[in-house]
Amino acid sequence: MAAAAALRRESTAGSGTHAHETHGDQTGTRKGGQNGLGKLRVTAYPPVVRIGLVSPYSLTPPGGVQGQVLGLARSLRAAGHQARVLGPCDGPPPEPGVTPLGNSVPLAANGSVAPIAPDLPCALRTIRALDDEGFDVVHLHEPLVPGPCLTALLVADAPLLGTFHAAGSSASYRWAGHPLGWAAGRLTRRYAVSEAAATLAREHLGGSYEVLGNGIEVERFSQVEPWPSEGRTILFLGRHEPRKGLAVLVEALGDLPGDVHVWIAGDGPDTQRLRGVTSGDPRVSWLGRVDDEERARRLRGADVLCAPSLGGESFGVVLLEAMAAGAAVVASDLAGYATVARPEREALLVPPGDARALAAALRRVLEDRDRAETLVAAGRARADELSMDRLAGRYLERYVALV
Repeated sequence: MAAAAALRRESTAGSGTHAHETHGDQTGTRKGGQNGLGKLRVTAYPPVVRIGLVSPYSLTPPGGVQGQVLGLARSLRAAGHQARVLGPCDGPPPEPGVTPLGNSVPLAANGSVAPIAPDLPCALRTIRALDDEGFDVVHLHEPLVPGPCLTALLVADAPLLGTFHAAGSSASYRWAGHPLGWAAGRLTRRYAVSEAAATLAREHLGGSYEVLGNGIEVERFSQVEPWPSEGRTILFLGRHEPRKGLAVLVEALGDLPGDVHVWIAGDGPDTQRLRGVTSGDPRVSWLGRVDDEERARRLRGADVLCAPSLGGESFGVVLLEAMAAGAAVVASDLAGYATVARPEREALLVPPGDARALAAALRRVLEDRDRAETLVAAGRARADELSMDRLAGRYLERYVALV
């Protein structure tokens, strides 16, 4: 990773320490302590930062927050730093560098189902892991979710950073805003993945939030072998629940050409019903859950990613994954999506829930090769701009400032 290598060179420059200069009475003073020209505060920090990244959600099933936590840890390690992920796991850890904290239980939240671990054994494992690791900083993703994040927020003595992912509405914030606002006061710094996520947190918790966005490991999607397809192909990736809008895509099938293929990945409460609606339609392939490798290969093999969500999307990492893989994007016109894929630049965005508009946009991309190539080229550039290595560099600057 070129960006990670550059980040490592920057963060390890010097001989064992790196001086971060803060000017006192005079500006222009050079680093090196007090030299008679004025006061200078010099903060030294080790070239390797020990970072604890805490996920409230089980790391076993795929998910947006989990993917960000694991990907950020990988980029930080590639840059030469020590990053360990703490989180629930329903089975063996998904990869090295993960400390499992126990099994999860499903909890309905934000129109979806979140696999969290709010039990006492998980809290005790979290406390023990924090004591054993001695992190320089602890980075909590969705810091107020019951389980390891909320436990770490209350007990960790290292600097605490919190990244807020949720957008739209939150019953927890509505009913427990005051105690949650008090707990959020334990955070040293607060971040959000989008302005929509920052707005939700600010309205209920108060405080200030810096928007840093999400990131994507570009090479994981741009350098894989495409999944073979038999013609023009549309891909849906997501949980089969009302919020993700799969029913809108199924309704739009009647207005799509007969030679188009539609790959539908994932599962959920709407799977059986919607499969029944499409039974007998040879254009539709129901894939079930796909692993990370197949996910990337399907994105590389598809002509279009369709993301017809109805709401509650704070960012839209799957849109970035599609851009990196070279697929055009057709999605709902949601604030979170528009932040990532700007209308008529990196994607065609349509009103949420409008099956006819969705079908028209899909036909436009499939039938206008020049338009599709323009979207794909812009999408690749956008994915590079929002790479995980760049995001890791921005967070590392903030970790170091606290250390």
